[in-house]
Amino acid sequence: MNSVSIPTMEPDRQYYFMNQCKTLVLEKKAALNRPLTYNIQTFGCQMNSHDSEKLKGIMDEIGYEEVDDEAADFVIFNTCTIRENANQKLYGHLGHVKTLKNKNKDMIVCLCGCMMQEPHVIETLKQKYKFVNIIFGTHNIYKLAELIYSYLETGKQTIEVLDETKQTVEQLPRKRKYTFKSGVNIMYGCNNFCTYCIVPYVRGRERSRKPEDIIKEVKQVVSEGVKEVMLLGQNVNSYGKTLEEPMSFAELLREVEKVEGLERIRFMTPHPKDLSDDLIEVMATSKKVCKHMHLPMQSGSSRLLKLMNRHYTKEQYVALAKKIQERIPGVSFTTDIIVGFPGETEEDFKETLDVVREVGFDSAYTYVYSKRSGTPAASMEDQVDKDVIKDRFDRLLALLKETSAKNCKKKVGDIERVLIEEENTHEEGMLTGRLENNLLVHFKGCKEQIGTMADVKLVEEKGFYYMGEQIHG
Repeated sequence: MNSVSIPTMEPDRQYYFMNQCKTLVLEKKAALNRPLTYNIQTFGCQMNSHDSEKLKGIMDEIGYEEVDDEAADFVIFNTCTIRENANQKLYGHLGHVKTLKNKNKDMIVCLCGCMMQEPHVIETLKQKYKFVNIIFGTHNIYKLAELIYSYLETGKQTIEVLDETKQTVEQLPRKRKYTFKSGVNIMYGCNNFCTYCIVPYVRGRERSRKPEDIIKEVKQVVSEGVKEVMLLGQNVNSYGKTLEEPMSFAELLREVEKVEGLERIRFMTPHPKDLSDDLIEVMATSKKVCKHMHLPMQSGSSRLLKLMNRHYTKEQYVALAKKIQERIPGVSFTTDIIVGFPGETEEDFKETLDVVREVGFDSAYTYVYSKRSGTPAASMEDQVDKDVIKDRFDRLLALLKETSAKNCKKKVGDIERVLIEEENTHEEGMLTGRLENNLLVHFKGCKEQIGTMADVKLVEEKGFYYMGEQIHG
């Protein structure tokens, strides 16, 4: 390879390596007289899912064909490390893949994502999983083709894990899961350092994309048929603070709303400590921003919130929730709640239940606290007994089911606009669509309607979803 000819600027550099890999893949396909296949296993959050769409785009570009089977020629694990058991889950997969690789010596195994940002993981992989061919982290996802080319040229294990980056590489291939909705990253990293969370350590500090690049991407996906975008960031409230010309998240929403052809805008995740009145106002007045607020609470105990380094109290959270509900009538309100954080007493837990009753959440992502090595909470005393946690978790779920059903009943009989997402897997001839409030509704229809909008009457509530009837005409 003549290094002089290699572009130094991105994304030209990556397209150069995609073309180089494409040549090598064509040669291999000809030698084997069959297609080369790839499989990507994605663990964790929507950010990881979004990253995997980029990885799939690159793999398609260089000539591999996607299959739903770990026995592929090229296997990629895009890892999560938010919980300890996520790590163990990966090692379990690697044991299986090693068996497959023994049968296919040319099989390439690649690991990337958050788990790779942990130095002790890299050491473990070097010592115990030498059959893994390519390893990289969260900051250089875009370099997949370059790393593949390096491995194919040398035949040696290729590892590149960056501690941090300020670079954001745009305009790379991407293969979306859905044709009608799309995630769009607006920022990367997190500066909050909640004591239970490893994300700031593996995703790095906050950095915002330029608004013009975001708008360009939104326009692009809309031109391809997308009707709904999800703006993604660890804390979208912080958007724009790192830009040369600062822009607030509310201002960005106003710009995204101007994109013609776009019907729905969602976002996640805001942080209660710095959610602005301006953002509430945009949600209240916008015709495209969905009236759905996912606002992680984590606990209803001010004492625990302080230990979690959340920077708000129970009272502040409730006041903010009430302000949002008053300004945006009918807003769907969802949250995240951790049960069993170190030192959680019965009184602390009852305060959480109090907030659930007072706010009346439509639903919640509920988590049993998982000790995560490398976070301050992992070394805290008074870890809560597992049986106590299970009892509290069950009580929380029962209350959430009650509040959700109560909220759902209010909409029975209403006609709502629905984005039809898929065929119902449980009953033939039924479709599943998503309401503006993010709840699902099941109704009769034909699969040709997937990806379109429809008016549906909500006939019956089922707690966390509805049964409905499509309105024609």
